Amino acid sequence: MSEGKPGVTPTKFGTFGGVFTPSTLTILGVIMFLRFGQVVGQSGITNALIIVLCAKLITTLTALSISAIATNTRVKGGGAYFLISRSLGVEFGGAIGVVFFLAQAISVAMYVIGFTEALLNLFPDAGSARFIASSVNLVVFICVYIGAGWTIKLQYGILAVLALSILSFLAGAIPSATMETLQANMGPAYPQGQNIFIVFALFFPAVTGIMAGVNMSGDLASPSKSIPKGTLLAIAFTGVIYLLIAILLGASRPQSELIENSFVMLDIAWSPLLINAGIFAATLSSALGSMMGAPRILQALARDNIFPSLKSFAKGVGSSNEPRNAVVLTFILAEAGILMGDLNAIAPVITMFFMVTYGTINLACFYESITNNPSYRPTFKASHWVTALLGAVGCATVMLLMAPFYAIASIAAMASLHWYIKRKEIQARWGNVSSGVAFERARKSLLKLEEEKYHPKNWRPTVLALSGGAWQRNHLAEFGYLLTAGHGILTLAQIIQGDVEDKVERRRQGETKLRQYIIENDLEAFSTVVVENDLLKGAQAMLQCCGIGGFKPNTLLLGWSENPERRVPFFKILRLSLELNRSVVMIRSARERRLLWSSPPTGTIDVWWKGGRNGNLQLVLAHLLTQNGQWRRHKIRIMVGVGQNADPVKAESKIQSLIETARVKATPHIVRSDDIYSEMRVRSASAAIVFIGFEVPVEGNEDPFMQTISEHVGDLPNVILVSSAGNASLTA
Repeated sequence: MSEGKPGVTPTKFGTFGGVFTPSTLTILGVIMFLRFGQVVGQSGITNALIIVLCAKLITTLTALSISAIATNTRVKGGGAYFLISRSLGVEFGGAIGVVFFLAQAISVAMYVIGFTEALLNLFPDAGSARFIASSVNLVVFICVYIGAGWTIKLQYGILAVLALSILSFLAGAIPSATMETLQANMGPAYPQGQNIFIVFALFFPAVTGIMAGVNMSGDLASPSKSIPKGTLLAIAFTGVIYLLIAILLGASRPQSELIENSFVMLDIAWSPLLINAGIFAATLSSALGSMMGAPRILQALARDNIFPSLKSFAKGVGSSNEPRNAVVLTFILAEAGILMGDLNAIAPVITMFFMVTYGTINLACFYESITNNPSYRPTFKASHWVTALLGAVGCATVMLLMAPFYAIASIAAMASLHWYIKRKEIQARWGNVSSGVAFERARKSLLKLEEEKYHPKNWRPTVLALSGGAWQRNHLAEFGYLLTAGHGILTLAQIIQGDVEDKVERRRQGETKLRQYIIENDLEAFSTVVVENDLLKGAQAMLQCCGIGGFKPNTLLLGWSENPERRVPFFKILRLSLELNRSVVMIRSARERRLLWSSPPTGTIDVWWKGGRNGNLQLVLAHLLTQNGQWRRHKIRIMVGVGQNADPVKAESKIQSLIETARVKATPHIVRSDDIYSEMRVRSASAAIVFIGFEVPVEGNEDPFMQTISEHVGDLPNVILVSSAGNASLTA
């Protein structure tokens, strides 16, 4: 919140003062005066023009992405941080905010040291380099601390000096230019070990100043208009300047002089004094731009409360909300850089941080475009997902060409910050493109699944568990999780009996409780609640309507019910499920409140084999069960019952062949008996889980079926009854 006086209108800047001027001053910097001659000399005029055009292409693509994002949202303070955080989310935004603030803050030291070196070159006896640099840093700090309005006005004067210095160079270069020198300098003259990529890396930092205006987003009268116009205009204007200087440098001096003389522009110019003034103006303006931009990034980052320790920097002063606390920190960091002396070691990392920021902005625009999110409606129409992708690839390529080690280091720093913020599970108050990307990916995947014909090889358990409120039937939710975790989809379902018009609030509460259960137990599951007067109709609605496309349930999971009053509708649900091509899995468990995935019962997993469709699904489910944590230690036994007169060796060989074909870890056990169910109760008494196949009885035979199952299963603790619709296959 601003602490300015009520009723005072804060100073806001337009396209020229707020975006074009700071961007132009940062782009036309020290590299133009002290290194561009070397670029032209080594690469030759032709390649120098290509280098300038390629560099400008990358920054133009980035500017297009910036313009699209800036015209799609209400832009506030924070520049690149604000744009990225509102698109890619709090993790990317927070990471970018930190590294970009540090890059901008330490850049102040770099520009101040550059100013000091130029001054000492002109006046060798001016004094101590550190004392001069610290004094200049203090002057820059005071200018910015007073306020952005004062600094912007000062930059107008600096821009005028810079323009005069360029005119001075043109006035001296045009008369000295010859066609012979121009033609002689067209080709490259790389020293040993140099090439066009190294020279490109030498020049590229000159064009990375496009964020100087974007960083002032909170001080612009109309950011959505000023940012696109000012940024693109600055790129075009400075591009023409660089192309013109490249031609005139190549036409005015031989390549050897261009390569060896860092102050060749000083020698060519009509007035060397104006060139020196231009160097001072370029370094000073860049320092001012960074000293203004860095605190505004930190202020925006602090206001979003991503890092609570930065809370004090959210404070603003005056009608224009000047981030003075952040300005003080920026000054301290810049001074620390100055006292370190030689910044050559960290300069590549700073440049990498700038490049990571530009690449991430392109990535944000790319994701915004490809998700087809209805909310993405930028008024700037020149951007496209292709241009954004090219911009991101271009930034990554330039980073690797400039300094592979520092590129990897900066990306690693970004990744670490991203991981830290994500680990803290910070909840952003704004939407981002992540959900849109997930939605679009899911949409396309669902359509692809819909187009492809079903094949048993692709069968996965998509389970609809009639778990009720889940807390009352823990075992159903837990078994559903065990059978689908990492392999399929689990939906916990509850049927609330009553009139939907009277149970709207109850339904909402049911959904909330199911989601709470899922979160508290760390389940990978969805939830659904249906209100229906009749239990059967509720189940019918769920079986028909739950899921979408390839994610529709293929398996109904429910508990064993011995309630005589619910017996008829219960079996109607089972029959309906099979008629709708959904397999039925029933859990009969004595451990309804035990955490089966963290503390499973001891013993084997017994699959009582009768073959056919049920046998296939039984063994697949048993295998999926052993893919979970502590259940991996449980061994699967395939229990095959044969008569007393059967050949056990032949039966075992057949099952062993099936196991090898199915590619599951299991051992066959042949049970010779004329009363298999008696053997089942004895041999599986200590088993952890027992899988048994069954056929749903026809209408009217429900009571005999229930009696038979109760007699056969006896006191076995955990029984899974399986009736397959035939979708699962062991041989696929």
